[in-house]
Amino acid sequence: MFNKLACKVNVYSFLSRKLLGTSTRCTQLSSQEIFQREDTYGAHNYHPLPVALCKGEGVYVWDVEGKRYLDFLAAYSAVNQGHCHPKIIEAMKKQVERITLTSRAFYNDVLGEYEEFVTKLFGYDKLLPMNTGVEGGETAIKLARKWAYKVKGVPKNEAKVVFASENFWGRTLAACSSSTDPDCYEDYGPFMPGFEIVPYDNLEALEVSFKDPNTCAFMVEPIQGEAGVIVPSPGYLTGVRKLCDKYNVLFIADEVQSGLGRTGRRLGVDHEEVRPDLVVLGKALSGGLYPISAVLCDDEVMMTIKPGEHGSTFGGNPLACKIGIASLEVLEEEKLAENASKMGDILRAEISLLNHEIVTDVRGKGLFTGITVNEVNGVDAWEICLRLRNNGLLAKPTHGDKIRFTPPLVIKEEQVFEAVEIMKKTLDSL
Repeated sequence: MFNKLACKVNVYSFLSRKLLGTSTRCTQLSSQEIFQREDTYGAHNYHPLPVALCKGEGVYVWDVEGKRYLDFLAAYSAVNQGHCHPKIIEAMKKQVERITLTSRAFYNDVLGEYEEFVTKLFGYDKLLPMNTGVEGGETAIKLARKWAYKVKGVPKNEAKVVFASENFWGRTLAACSSSTDPDCYEDYGPFMPGFEIVPYDNLEALEVSFKDPNTCAFMVEPIQGEAGVIVPSPGYLTGVRKLCDKYNVLFIADEVQSGLGRTGRRLGVDHEEVRPDLVVLGKALSGGLYPISAVLCDDEVMMTIKPGEHGSTFGGNPLACKIGIASLEVLEEEKLAENASKMGDILRAEISLLNHEIVTDVRGKGLFTGITVNEVNGVDAWEICLRLRNNGLLAKPTHGDKIRFTPPLVIKEEQVFEAVEIMKKTLDSL
């Protein structure tokens, strides 16, 4: 229990933070107590950076002690529109008071509106709504296999789907089966049959795989996010499109992380102006408010699946549809792809000036940036992220020596320079 002096300190802290425009405490629990509670009662399937967040607005988040941070992860691109965007929040509030879930056993008055809006925006015939990004990937693969048997004429149960090495699209057994990361697949076999893995950014290897007449699809990230923001060579996506056309193979673009403005274009594939046969969307489709994903394709592929063959209780629910529309409208109205392109160029130019003995590589497009770091005096990428946290910026390492910087697309130039100054301060301290 707090004594009177502690109460006075809390009142002063509250008033000072209000005057400074920063957050107050969200809970009486300390960060350490929150860490311990999760550790005690939750599965240990994540290794989070030790910071306990309780509030977000725009590019900033606050921890339970009231400290403010620049969010340079944005929930792996789920919060492209910024934390708690008022337009998306308002759309959610209005719909949640009307009806939230009908299931697909019935029609509802919003799903068609959402499907029309999204298909016209991206230029595809049909949309199949799901909830999470990995469900979108699973849906795309099911569609590809169905198309293989009904349209391409692949013998039953012989369809092959090709993936790029170092891919990441989730943690289901199918996603594990297509992974080259032992952390993802080790001890989870037996694996899904009919999957093949080829090197990323290698058209020659891809063509060899495509020569198998049972190959029905190639699923690939335009930029590999979890691998450390790996950008393919110019012309790679164009080459993928040409090979898919040549061998009658479906091009599935996994745009869950790279899409919706993140790379400086509406979709990552737009940098080479190619049109995939299927597009998988997720994350920022919800503005970070709700699990929403979708697969887009034309009738030749989509209409191979018949009633009762695929679905989801929550997929296409009225609440998700209204949130999805608002989230896409924000991206378009606020020109967030354009802002991502401009701010990303500034960010990478500034990072490139940092200590070259530590930062050995800087890469990316738009606000999808990855760096590779050397270990210095026993300080590795994880420790660098801890020190960035101490200085007010949140990021997370991936694949050992890589750090991903993916701030919300609403970031302003002064906030980019604020972030770079934190990075400089952190690296100089090593």
